[in-house]
Amino acid sequence: MATKIRLKRIGAKKNPAYRVVVADSRSPRDGRFIEEIGYYQPVADPAVIKIDEERALYWLSTGAQATDTARALLKKTGIWEKRGDNSPLQEESVSE
Repeated sequence: MATKIRLKRIGAKKNPAYRVVVADSRSPRDGRFIEEIGYYQPVADPAVIKIDEERALYWLSTGAQATDTARALLKKTGIWEKRGDNSPLQEESVSE
C-alpha cells in the first residue's frame, strides 16, 4: 500500500484548519486515513503547527511520501532533517 503524509481539511468556511494524517494514496483528501499525527492552524497568529515527531519519523522510515505542503510543515518543525539517510527524496551528489 502506498502511503502519503498529507493534510485533511477541517474547520468552517473561510476559517480553515488542517489535520496532518497518514493515508492511503488512493483515498480522497478528506476521506479515510490510517493515523492522525498532528494539526496545522494557518489562521492563528502566529500559525500553529503541532506534529508528533516520533510517529512522523516512523511513517517516513516505512516509505510514506509527504506531499509538498506536508513536507514544508515538516521542514518548519525540523522533523524533515531528522529522517533517515535512506530517504528516496535526497539529492544525489554528482561525481565526475
